[in-house]
Amino acid sequence: MRFGITILPEHRWSEAAPRWRAAEDHGFDHAWTYDHLVWAGLPDSPWFGALPTLTAAATVTSTIRLGTFVSSPNYRHPYVFLRDLLALEDISGGRLLCGLGTGGDLDSQILGDDHTVKERVDRFHEFVEVLDRLFLEDRVQHAGAHYRVVDARTLPGPVQQPRVPFVVAANGPRSLRLAARFGQGWVTYGKGGDTLPEWWTGIAELGDRLDEVESRAGRSTPLDRYLSLDGAPRFSLESAGLFVELVGRAQELGFTDVVTHWPRQDGVYAGRESVLEEVAGLLPSLR
Repeated sequence: MRFGITILPEHRWSEAAPRWRAAEDHGFDHAWTYDHLVWAGLPDSPWFGALPTLTAAATVTSTIRLGTFVSSPNYRHPYVFLRDLLALEDISGGRLLCGLGTGGDLDSQILGDDHTVKERVDRFHEFVEVLDRLFLEDRVQHAGAHYRVVDARTLPGPVQQPRVPFVVAANGPRSLRLAARFGQGWVTYGKGGDTLPEWWTGIAELGDRLDEVESRAGRSTPLDRYLSLDGAPRFSLESAGLFVELVGRAQELGFTDVVTHWPRQDGVYAGRESVLEEVAGLLPSLR
């Protein structure tokens, strides 16, 4: 089992930098931040860009992997995104993970995007396909329903070979197939539920669906499976005991990685940093 932590990009860097350093010192395997213009969970909070935040995080850490949780095509073109990812991966020394998802409604609405859900999913699939080609090829030509690139140069290419790992957020059947085709990892926060048993039932169903999709895809290696623990109806760092319980259940269901959130003082993900420190001390025994 590997362990990740998400640090929301809501603080000025003078306050955020110590958290990224601490995430590495605490022994987490990967650290993430949300990639939104505005996150619906904190619509009135200060907010900073994900890629500059991760670039800064790369300069104050040395071993922890860094990722977007998750990036979407809501306000990105895959070729422009590639250039930013190549720079970030180079600066981090090949520690980048690229979380990818369809994206939230709020970012789309802010930019006046009136695509239907189906159209947004279609766009996401094309986005992932084009981004994959841009990482693997040079002088890319593409003319699709949503994106065009003309003789797109992609030098110098990624540090990681064959490319930066994609961790694809997916719950529906189409996007699960997309994850099996292009992903090195799959991430989910579940299907909802008012109680932990209801939430775990949904998680188990999604895992079973992915088993079927992977079997049909004939993958040579299985996807890494990431679970966002805080999709549950209780915050995973409510207590060290609850965290251990959630990790154990995730492991039983075949997850290779779990992700929690840095505790906030109030509101969403409200908790105590003392619990985070207690959990950090338990990570070696939970691996």
